[in-house]
Amino acid sequence: MILTAFFAALGQMTDPRFRRVLLLGVALTLALLIAASAGFVWLLGSLVGDQTTLPFIGEVTWLNDLVSWGSALLLAVLSVFLMIPVASAITSMFLDTVAQAVEDEHYPHLPAPTPVPFGDALRDTVNFLGVLIGANVLALLLYLILIATVALAPAAPFVFWGLNGFLLGREYFTLAAIRRVGRAEAKLLRSRHTGTIWIAGVLMAIPLTIPILNLIIPILGAATFTHLFHLLAPQAPRD
Repeated sequence: MILTAFFAALGQMTDPRFRRVLLLGVALTLALLIAASAGFVWLLGSLVGDQTTLPFIGEVTWLNDLVSWGSALLLAVLSVFLMIPVASAITSMFLDTVAQAVEDEHYPHLPAPTPVPFGDALRDTVNFLGVLIGANVLALLLYLILIATVALAPAAPFVFWGLNGFLLGREYFTLAAIRRVGRAEAKLLRSRHTGTIWIAGVLMAIPLTIPILNLIIPILGAATFTHLFHLLAPQAPRD
């Protein structure tokens, strides 16, 4: 079932609406990461100041540059790590466009769905982004512990994929289902098919660790979960 949904989504990747969402998602993701990085560097620079007095050394003027470059390097590394939740969350805001393109192509007999108000979509995106980033930041500590323990180091990527797969599957399936059956029924369907949705989410999370490809996967994931909803709930009432 998951593979059926995936290959159906893959066959539609040339759809112009998919490309539009991809470009918007990439642009907003990069803008957010650049703004966050610039703000963080500016904040540290303001706290350190142009001149600092160190014990036994005296007054130094190079510490501000060191902190700025060091924090910029740190954020560059963290940006690779945070690209996954940020790109996924931002793309979820445009999931309705992807889902509509899928339904126009594969389910043209369906009536028009109930549109999700922009305010609700934005709120869901912000909440999803917060949960993804928060969970991954906390999990980062666990990854470091696992990596430091040589015998457990191989488990680190599986923890990463399992965590993000659960969160991504949960959110993307819910957003795809809300359009057709409402929020309450979407949550009920999600609870009935937790295992399938989690596995599909893990299969989405794994390629998200590959640079460049991780920019395309959220679009492909949105389309896949739209198909998965229709496969899991073909008889669900449509609005």
